[in-house]
Amino acid sequence: MVPTYFNEMYHDGSARPPYRHLENWTADMPAELRSLKQAEAEALFRRIGITFAVYGEGGDPDRLIPFDMFPRVFTNAEWTKMERGIKQRARALNAFLVDIYGRGEIVRSGRIPARLVYQNEAYEKAVAGFVPPRGVYSHIVGIDIVRTGPEDFFVLEDNCRTPSGVSYMLENREIMMRMFPALFRENRIQPVDRYPELLRRTLASVAPAKCNSEPTVVILTPGHFNSAYYEHSFLADLMGVELVEGQDLFVEGEFVWMRTTEGPKKVDVIYRRIDDAYIDPLCFRPDSMLGVPGLMDVYRSGGVSICSAPGAGVADDKAIYTFVPEMIRFYLGETPILQNVPTWQCGKSDDLKYVLDHLGELVVKEVHGSGGYGMLVGPKSSKDQIASFAERVRADPGNYIAQPTLALSTVPTFVNEGIAPRHVDLRPYCLVGERVELVPGGLTRVALTEGSLVVNSSQGGGVKDTWVLAE
Repeated sequence: MVPTYFNEMYHDGSARPPYRHLENWTADMPAELRSLKQAEAEALFRRIGITFAVYGEGGDPDRLIPFDMFPRVFTNAEWTKMERGIKQRARALNAFLVDIYGRGEIVRSGRIPARLVYQNEAYEKAVAGFVPPRGVYSHIVGIDIVRTGPEDFFVLEDNCRTPSGVSYMLENREIMMRMFPALFRENRIQPVDRYPELLRRTLASVAPAKCNSEPTVVILTPGHFNSAYYEHSFLADLMGVELVEGQDLFVEGEFVWMRTTEGPKKVDVIYRRIDDAYIDPLCFRPDSMLGVPGLMDVYRSGGVSICSAPGAGVADDKAIYTFVPEMIRFYLGETPILQNVPTWQCGKSDDLKYVLDHLGELVVKEVHGSGGYGMLVGPKSSKDQIASFAERVRADPGNYIAQPTLALSTVPTFVNEGIAPRHVDLRPYCLVGERVELVPGGLTRVALTEGSLVVNSSQGGGVKDTWVLAE
C-alpha cells in the first residue's frame, strides 16, 4: 500500500489559498528560464560564499548547499499556532535546564528518571548550582517541526546548543527577492531580515552581573575548517560584532579579554559555536586548542555570559525529548500546543521488544545523534541494513529511540523533470533572553531525492525560502 502524503500546495486538484499566487508563476516559467534562474541562484550562492562542508565526504569540501526556488508558504493563522507552541516549548526547556542544575524538582517528583538526566553525557557537573543571567541556558532554540496534514504539526526534535542553518534562512530570502521581485510585490510576505538585530538584542540582554556598560558581544568559532564557518562569519558581520577564535581571547583577573590592535578589550557575552568539551581546557578536555583557559571560572563568577550555556545539551537528548510535554505541564501549568511524535525508548524492555520486532516500519535514531547520522529509516532500508542495525540496538539499547515513519508533507520542488512533490521539515529559530521571540519563518529543508524522508543538509538535502503571509 502506497502511503498518502499531505501536499501543502494542492488539495482535491486545486491550489490551497496560500499557494494560489504561485500557480501562474510556475506556469509562466518555461524550462529554459527555470534552468537560467537556478544557475543564477547557484552563482549568487557561490559568489557570496554560502557553502556547507560535509565531514568525511570526498570532492569539494566547500560544496554549495542545494537551493530550491519553489518557496514554502504558511498562512498567518498557521504560523501563529506554531509560534505560540515554539515559544511555549522554549520556555519549558529552559525551566527544565535551570531545574536540573539546581534542585531537580522534576526528577524528585518522579516525572523524569534520574539516570536520563544525571548520567547523560551532555550533563555538565561544572555548572551544577549555577543559574545563568535571566535563568536562560538555551538562548537560540531550533525546533524541528514536521507537518502531516492541514492542522497536524509535530515536533521532531529540539536543538538547544548551537542550532545551525539560520544563515540559509536569511540568504534564501535575499536571493529570492533579488531574482523574483514581482513575486514579493504580489504577495504580502512577512520579513525575516530582523533576525540579526533580534539576536544581538537577545545576547546583550543576558550580559553578566559584572557588566556595567554596553555589553561587548563576540562570536566564538572553531575556525574556517568548521562546516558552519560561513554562518559564523555571516552573523558576526550582520550583527556588527567580532568573530573570534579561542586564541583571540584570554582570561585575566575576573574577566575575559579580546586581543585587538588597540590593546585588550573586555568581552561580556560570548555566542559560542564550539561544543562544551572544547570551551575551556582547564575544565573540560585538556587537549582542546579551540577554547579559552580559565573561561569557566570567569563564567561561574559572573564575569562573562556564554550563549548557549554549557550543559544545555541535556535538553537536546532524544530520550529527554519524550518528556517535553510533561515539562510544559510541570513548569508552565499549560497544555502543550505542539505535540511530540510518538516515541519508543529502547532502554525500556517492552519498548525494545516492540522496536526490534518492527524495525522495518520505524525510524530509529541515536539519542545523541544529529545531522541524519546514526539513524535507520526502516521502510527505506534493506534486510541486511536492518539486521545490522538491530545488532547495534541490542548492544546498547539505551542509546536509541524509535519513532513511526511519519507521512511528512510535501511541497512542490523544481527537479530535472519539471515540478514534483518532495518531503520537507521546518526549523524556526526561537531567541530567548529578556524576551522570547522569533521572526516569522524559518529554514525549510527539503529531501531532494524522490521518496526520501531525510532532509538534513549533511545527507544531501536542500533548502527553500519559507514564507509567512500577512493577514
